[in-house]
Amino acid sequence: MGCNFGLGILLFASLAGAQTDTVGVPDYTVEHPECPLFGPRYTQYVAKALNGIGTTPHQAEVSALTSAVAGLLPKVPPGSRTYTYQQSQSGSIDSYIFGALQDAGVAPAPQTTDVEFLRRVTLDLTGRIPTPERLAAFLADTSADKRSRLVDELIERPEWVDKWTMFFGDLYQNNSQNSQIRRYPEGVKAFNDFIRASLTGNKPYDQMTREMIAATGANSYTQGELNLIVGGIVTGGPIQDDFDQQTANIATMFLGMSHVNCLLCHNGRGHLDALSLWGSQTTRYEAWQLASYLSHTQPKNVPVNSAVNNQPYYWNVQDNTAAAKTDYPLNTTTGNRPARQPAGAEKNVAPEYIFSGDKPKAGESYRAALARALTADPQFARATVNYLWAYFFGVGLVDPPDQFDPARLDPDNPPPAPWSLQASNPRLLNTLTLQFISNKYDLKWLMRTIVNSQAYQMSSRYNGTYNTAWDSLSARHFVRRLWSEEIHDAIAQSSNILPSYAVAANGTLTWAMQFPEPLNTPTAGNGVTPFLNAFLRGNRDDEVRSDDGSISQALDLMNDNFVMSRIKSTGPATSLLVKNLNLPNDQLATNLFLAVLSRPPSAAELSAAVSQLSTGTRAQSAENLLWALYNKVDFIFNY
Repeated sequence: MGCNFGLGILLFASLAGAQTDTVGVPDYTVEHPECPLFGPRYTQYVAKALNGIGTTPHQAEVSALTSAVAGLLPKVPPGSRTYTYQQSQSGSIDSYIFGALQDAGVAPAPQTTDVEFLRRVTLDLTGRIPTPERLAAFLADTSADKRSRLVDELIERPEWVDKWTMFFGDLYQNNSQNSQIRRYPEGVKAFNDFIRASLTGNKPYDQMTREMIAATGANSYTQGELNLIVGGIVTGGPIQDDFDQQTANIATMFLGMSHVNCLLCHNGRGHLDALSLWGSQTTRYEAWQLASYLSHTQPKNVPVNSAVNNQPYYWNVQDNTAAAKTDYPLNTTTGNRPARQPAGAEKNVAPEYIFSGDKPKAGESYRAALARALTADPQFARATVNYLWAYFFGVGLVDPPDQFDPARLDPDNPPPAPWSLQASNPRLLNTLTLQFISNKYDLKWLMRTIVNSQAYQMSSRYNGTYNTAWDSLSARHFVRRLWSEEIHDAIAQSSNILPSYAVAANGTLTWAMQFPEPLNTPTAGNGVTPFLNAFLRGNRDDEVRSDDGSISQALDLMNDNFVMSRIKSTGPATSLLVKNLNLPNDQLATNLFLAVLSRPPSAAELSAAVSQLSTGTRAQSAENLLWALYNKVDFIFNY
C-alpha cells in the first residue's frame, strides 16, 4: 500500500522503538536442578528475587517502558479537563501513597485528563476501548462525580465479566492440556463457566476459593470447579507428587507464595537463604503438613466412551473417607521430587496449616479444612489485594506478586538486618487487606476502591525529571502494553468489522476476550491465531502472559490480514472507513482518531491528516490514515 503519510501521523519509528529492546534489562538464568517442578514458569521470578531488595528488573522494565511511551504520546488534547489532587481521607489508598511521597520529598505526577482516564479505566476494567459516543458523553459531563459513576457503570458491564474471567483463568492456569494432564476443551469450558458465573453473581472471593479447593464431584466437564484440583495432577510418579503439586498450585494462586514449591522438595535453609527469610526458616516437613490436606484426594479419569480406545476423558474428584486411608505417607524413592522417607518412627504426616497450626475438625473433609483455614488466613486476602494491585499499577506492593515473604511484612516488627520490609508500602498493603476482609472479599469493591483512587488516576507523564528510584513510591502511572485479546478486540470494535470464530466446545465467538483459553483458540488452523500469539498471550502452563515487545508484533500490525482487511475502503457498508469516507476531510480524520485512539487529534495531527487526505486518491489516502492509526504507539499501550 502507499506510504506517503504525514510525519505527524505515522510515528512508525517510534512504534518500533517502543516495541523492541529499549529497556536493556539483562537476561537471567537460574539453575535450580533439585526442583524439577519449579520449571521455566518461575525462573524469571527467582531471578528478580535474587536481584535483591529494591527495584527489581521488572520494575525497571516497566519504568523504562513508561518513560519511552509517555514521551511519544501527543500533547494533552485541547479542552480536556484535568483534575487536581484532593485532600486524602485517613486510611485511604491516597493517604498512604501521597503521605509516602511527601515524606520522600517527591512530587506526584499530575492527574490524568478525562480522555486519558476514560480509555485507561475502560481497558483496565473491561478489556475494551471506549466508543466515540461514550467519549463525547463523558467529556460533556461536568459533574464532579462522573469518574466514579463511570467506574460503577464499567464494573456492571458484561465485558467486565469477560475481562476478569480471562484474568482468573490465567491465574488458575485453566488450559485444555498442560505438561502432565488434559482437561480437554469441555473441561476448560466448565471451569471457565464456573469463574464466569462466580463473577457475574459477585460471589465473595473467599467463597469462590473454598468451592474450588474443597470441590468433589463425578464429572469435570459439568462441574467446573473440580478442574482446579485436576490441574495439579502429575503423571508417572507416586501419588505424593499429586499432593505436592496441588499444594504448590494452591499456595501460589491463593497465598502468593510460590516458594512452597521449593519447600516440598527440601528444607529452606541452604536453598532459600537469599530469597525468603520465612522460607529459609521453614522445613520440608512443615510443607508436607500442608500437602497432607490433599492426601485424601483421589482424582480419577473416566473415558467418555469406555468402549473405544484413546477417547477423551473427564475427571472424577472424590475424597477417600475409608477408615484405612492414611495421611501423607513417607514411603517414596521415585517420582518428580526427592525421596520421602520416614522421620524416625513417623511414617505418615498429619495435616496442619503452616501458619496458624489449624487442623481438620472431627469428621471434616481435609480439603474443606484447608479451604477454611486458608481463606481465614490474612495472607489469602493480602495476596488477592496484591495480585490486583499489580495488575492495575503495573507492579505489586510486593513484587513479584507470587514471591511473598511472610517474615518481612509487619512494619511494627521489621526483620533483622540485612533484610528489610518486603512491601513498598506495608501499611497500605495491610490496611487494604483488612478493608477487603471487612467488605466480605468483594472483588468489585476492591477494584472500585483502587481505580477511584487519585493514585491510580495519576498521569504516566511526569513534570520535570523523573528518577526511577521513585518507582516504589507510585509517583506516576506505569504504562502497559495491551493484552493480545485487547488489541484484537480494539481493532474489531473500532473498525466495526466483527469476526466470527469457531471455538471447540464453545460454539461461535466474536471477541477474543471471551476465548476460554489461549491454547488452540480459535480452532486449529484459524488465520488469526499467529496474530494473537505474536502478542504473547502465553499458554497457561510453561509460558506466562507477557507484555514484552517484539519485531513480529510491529510487522503484524503493519501487514497481518486481520489488520489489512479492516482498513479497506471497499469493505462492508457498516465499516468505520466506508461509513465516514464521504465526510469532509477534517471530520473523517477526527472520526477515525476517535474510533481508534479514543481521543480527538491534536491540532498538528489534524492538519497533517487533512493535508494527506487532500492529495492523491482519497480512498487510498484514507486507508493509509487508518493503517497509520493502528500503528501509532498509543494504540497498543494503555497509558
